[in-house]
Amino acid sequence: MTKYLISFPAPAMNVPERDLVEVGEAARAVIRQAKQAGVYVFGGGINEAAGALMVAADGTVTNETYPQTKEFNGGFCVLELPSREAAIEWAAKIASACRCPQELREFGYDAES
Repeated sequence: MTKYLISFPAPAMNVPERDLVEVGEAARAVIRQAKQAGVYVFGGGINEAAGALMVAADGTVTNETYPQTKEFNGGFCVLELPSREAAIEWAAKIASACRCPQELREFGYDAES
């Protein structure tokens, strides 16, 4: 089976504040379904309050990011699924619950991960 990253940037989730509780519950319901189906690996939201750090091979830490990931935020989950078609189905469920499109990416196979 292949692992898939399903994600969205925070600005994509343009939901009225009055609907946030409902959207949150809908999103958690899809995650519960994924867990019950045995396909859930990991998920969550990026904590924007804890800024990103760059850690070099020698352990040096700087308060920066790669330029292309400066705006990395939002929510994501990793699911392990039998096909790209199944990943698209799960991404559609999450998109419906979160009320925003989801980006779908496939992890490369690594026998040790």
